[in-house]
Amino acid sequence: MFTGIITDKGRVRSLRRDGDTRFVLDTAYDAAGIDIGASIACSGVCLTVVEKGADKDGNWFAVEVSGETLSCTILGDWKEGTAVNLERSLRMGDEMGGHIVSGHVDGVARVADISPQGDSLLYTFEAGDDLMAYMAAKGSVALDGVSLTVNWVEEGRFGVNIIAHTQDCTTFGSLRPGDRLNLEIDMLARYVARLMEKE
Repeated sequence: MFTGIITDKGRVRSLRRDGDTRFVLDTAYDAAGIDIGASIACSGVCLTVVEKGADKDGNWFAVEVSGETLSCTILGDWKEGTAVNLERSLRMGDEMGGHIVSGHVDGVARVADISPQGDSLLYTFEAGDDLMAYMAAKGSVALDGVSLTVNWVEEGRFGVNIIAHTQDCTTFGSLRPGDRLNLEIDMLARYVARLMEKE
């Protein structure tokens, strides 16, 4: 379980595709404090640490990704040097700064437009009807693992304001129109919709 508050911006050090895909990610986390088998959200995808270490280039950890995960997320687009939003799993007593994020990505959104709005940037995203059904103004959404508040919703699109701090501390600062992001709908919206189907 996660909160959508990014605590490190890592980078893909290397990848190997044979059977499952193995990614090695550079991180500012102290490798000594990462347990093998621990869950880390990597741009919103909950992945299991299978190896870790530290060397002259810094701390790193490795994860393995199945074909199913590659097909449902943007991880298949990753290459050496790709920046990755990282969040370690929530622990009892941690501050709940964002919203409840499971790390189970529902689909992919695309950046349609980025425009200045005051001191922040307004990002307009496009998503399929199956995902848009769960979007609500002032509701929550996780994009590449970042907990965000939806400003507005219209047919096939929704808008989110990104402040300068979030641009600097996450991968949002390097996004351009056309880029794709992992999208996880709000867990509460998912269960409310399920209950409505039963009525």
